[in-house]
Amino acid sequence: MAAAGTPAPPTASRCRASPWRNGKPARPPNRPRPHLPVWTLLALPLAALIAAPLAAVLAAAAAPAAGDAFRHIAATTLPEMLANTGLLALLVGAIAGSAGALTAWLVTACRFPGRRVLDVALLLPMAMPAYVCAYAYAWLLDVAGPVQSALRAATGLRWGQYWFPEIRSLPGAAMMLGMVLYPYVHLLCRTAFEQQGPALLEASRNLGLTLPRSFLRLALPMARPALVGGLALVLMETLADFGTVQHFALRTFTTGLYEAWFGMGDRGAASRLAACLMGLVALLLALEALARGGRRFHPTTTRQPPLRPVALPGWKAAAALLACALPVTLGFLVPAGVLLHLMVEVGDPLSPTRFLPYARNSLVLAGIAGLLAVALAALLAWAARLHPRPTLRAARRIAGLGYAVPGSVIAVGTLVPLGLFDNALDAWMRARFGIGTGLLLSGGIAALVFAYLVRFLAVALASVEAGLARIRPSLREAARSLGAGPGAAIARVEWPLARSSLLGAFLLVFVDTMKELPATLLIRPFDFDTLAVRVHSLASDERLAEASTTALLIVLAGLLPVLLLTRAMRQTGRDG
Repeated sequence: MAAAGTPAPPTASRCRASPWRNGKPARPPNRPRPHLPVWTLLALPLAALIAAPLAAVLAAAAAPAAGDAFRHIAATTLPEMLANTGLLALLVGAIAGSAGALTAWLVTACRFPGRRVLDVALLLPMAMPAYVCAYAYAWLLDVAGPVQSALRAATGLRWGQYWFPEIRSLPGAAMMLGMVLYPYVHLLCRTAFEQQGPALLEASRNLGLTLPRSFLRLALPMARPALVGGLALVLMETLADFGTVQHFALRTFTTGLYEAWFGMGDRGAASRLAACLMGLVALLLALEALARGGRRFHPTTTRQPPLRPVALPGWKAAAALLACALPVTLGFLVPAGVLLHLMVEVGDPLSPTRFLPYARNSLVLAGIAGLLAVALAALLAWAARLHPRPTLRAARRIAGLGYAVPGSVIAVGTLVPLGLFDNALDAWMRARFGIGTGLLLSGGIAALVFAYLVRFLAVALASVEAGLARIRPSLREAARSLGAGPGAAIARVEWPLARSSLLGAFLLVFVDTMKELPATLLIRPFDFDTLAVRVHSLASDERLAEASTTALLIVLAGLLPVLLLTRAMRQTGRDG
């Protein structure tokens, strides 16, 4: 019997209606069971689809080899590929890291003539593709170029009687890549230096440290996460580069992958090389996480006045001006000037009716990829915003993996499964109906657009999420309290406020697609060339002057997001 004052336990007939079950309140009968929201149902398959090419590369690499092409590569050229790729990444990281961090510190902590102009101009090399920069310098500094020709005419020496640095070399390729990729480090370090505030700098100066020592011993170590993040982007772009190393005749993983695919016709060997390249990217990220450990680098308070620049006197101001002007000159002004000169002197020999298809193909592909990337990024971003669940956070990380993988790897991962599907469908249609379907997916622009989405979805996602982070959730909650549903609250409140971020995401993906070369070379349909392919084809035939017009169009398109970025940085500075 139950003790006095204690309710009797429910009988078997009352168990279903009991408000308590296993010590917890039971769900009311009229409340529906929790279900997965439609955002989750859409976001999870999307993330799986984006990760499919990477999984396809790993699966193809693990499959038994049908031939001995990869064994031949491993025994002959693989050590050279590994050495060149590692040394190139090391040199580019050193050039871009030093130039980006030093220029960021100078324009943030110092005051000198031309500082405001250089603060904007230092981002201009972002508009210059590395392979376009390489083509311009190869024409300018090669043996038959104007610089060495003028040197021989002035000294009377012949080729071989004087020393001149070889531009078509590994150090030359590292210089080309470093001078156009340093803005990644510059942007992140500049933001980190601004957030440190003046207290630490003033304390170090009071303790007797000079401004350079304060930079080396205090500001730079505090900005380590930003420095490492920028270097990670630089190294990923270096591993993904194809046009520069191919034009300079360097054997790296990307050129080896291209040779295995087209030269040997062995997709299995290309998949194994792609898997090795993915392993290098994963190793870089793992080493950075291991080196950082559990240390923290954030300031002790978030309420700090902005950093006050220190006026530099005399020769120090001139040295700072030279240090900031040199990367801009080498990374943008010189190659842009060379292209402009070649366009005026020679230009593209094609008539407008023959040249316009290249521009049309590039614009169509970039427009489709940009619109789809923004739509998918908005879906993932708002899904995580409305339902912050671990599954959606994992989906967001999976969808962002593509940017860490070179375009050539994504191309292999896209073509292998789509090619198998097309071949299986064609065989089935021939056996069943006696007709062939051909290459429905892998032979059209659908495969190319999908590869662009896998590669650049992370870029759009970062821009959209940054825009949504500035919108207070209370605005959406206010709309919900007035009777609007989730979709109506987003459409009427958050969507108008996030339009500038969506436009920025579209422009970033648009320009990245215009510049993308490895994936386009591997996947593009027959007789479907873009501006990037046109530039590469002419430069491969040493027709650099004829490639100048097309290259300048790509550079002009790249200026759009740079101008948008500088405007946003100025607006943020005024708001702060």
